Amino acid sequence: MSYRKQSDYIINRNRQTANKILLFALLFCGIAGKAAAQADIHFSQFYETSILRNPALTGVFASDYKVGVYYRNQWSSISQPFVTQLVSGEGRVQFNEMSNDFFSFGFLGFADKAGSIDHKITGIYPAVNYNKAMNVDRNSYLSVGFTGGYLQYSFDPSKATFNNQFQGGRFDPRLPSLENIVNSKMTFWDLGAGINYNTSAGPDNNVTYVIGVSGYHFTQPKFSYYEIEGVKQNMRLNANAAASFNATEDVMIQIHANAAIQGKYKEIIAGGLISWTQSLGERKYFMLTGGAMYRFADALIPVVRVTYNKLAIGVSYDVNVSTLKPASNMAGGLEVTLFHTGDFRDKGMAKKMVCPKF
Repeated sequence: MSYRKQSDYIINRNRQTANKILLFALLFCGIAGKAAAQADIHFSQFYETSILRNPALTGVFASDYKVGVYYRNQWSSISQPFVTQLVSGEGRVQFNEMSNDFFSFGFLGFADKAGSIDHKITGIYPAVNYNKAMNVDRNSYLSVGFTGGYLQYSFDPSKATFNNQFQGGRFDPRLPSLENIVNSKMTFWDLGAGINYNTSAGPDNNVTYVIGVSGYHFTQPKFSYYEIEGVKQNMRLNANAAASFNATEDVMIQIHANAAIQGKYKEIIAGGLISWTQSLGERKYFMLTGGAMYRFADALIPVVRVTYNKLAIGVSYDVNVSTLKPASNMAGGLEVTLFHTGDFRDKGMAKKMVCPKF
């Protein structure tokens, strides 16, 4: 099973009457030993979610601001689907008129729902990022970013079934569960930070490179739905890399890669995109982008994106190739993104920072 959020149903396994559905969900997600899933949500179009990947990527793009929405539906062919919805916004402003440095800021909120007992995770992540100019001629910037998140976990106890309610191999909802679940909600704070470096090369700086590292869950909070000592959230370490270059005047090639490690879970995803741009007159253009990503040992992901001026719509689909392939019939996750980019034209400050062409 791939690196996946799966923070589903954090229940202490030592309890004799643990929830059968919760336990099945844990086993389904490939969790062994401790009854706690320790991996975060993930996306196939990962290059669109900078704050969750590396806060130092906040505001690192060619325009002054970027706002958008994200929808993901996964595993609908196996059980109740995992549905993730996300909204984000990012912007950047020049530090002052005499400086080539920039200050970036952003906001991201998501809601994730999974399983037959409506297990939900909601999160809010504001982020700040300082971009220090290292070499203006080569568009080289060193960025240091921070994010602080507020997370809530919850589920619907009325939709859960327990092994005390099974007699003779049959489920009887009239039987008491004999469980004492005091809280069906948990909240805690999160903290993440990262560093990123981007630079350009070649004639006219037409080749751009980006590389960075980050970490999340530095506070490693403990949480449980029972009144017992909670399970500690593992830190997540993340590495990102990307490159883009113009093959011709109208064709640009992008390469993206991301690696994440959280406890015993890991995810490596990489791939490429090719974009063809056609001018439609002054300040108007059409761009068609296609390509594929590969999440190692999990899924092949074709991607299509259409851009008209500042509006971009992207669609991807996970074709499952993991050990779950017989059960999933190679079906995985559908993702749809909608993003709008633009400039603060009324600010009157010359834009000195030419960011990566992604």
